[in-house]
Amino acid sequence: MSSSKKYSISLPEDLAEAVRAHVGPGGFSSYVAEALEQRVAMDKLREIVADFATDNDELTREEVEAARALLRHDHRQVGGAAA
Repeated sequence: MSSSKKYSISLPEDLAEAVRAHVGPGGFSSYVAEALEQRVAMDKLREIVADFATDNDELTREEVEAARALLRHDHRQVGGAAA
């Protein structure tokens, strides 16, 4: 990750306290940064899927399952093809 900058954000108190209890002292910012990175990645993935859907035929069930296996890092056979 690049350099850090301090921001002020508002969070529901129960959510913030649950995170703090889970990560302990000093881990809050890293936990939030990781969650935001994952959210940005998922938003980008949604954009890619939407663009693909606009320009291509609908994916088959086998293609969807193969993609899910790849995202899970599951290298078992999916629909008769290697994932």
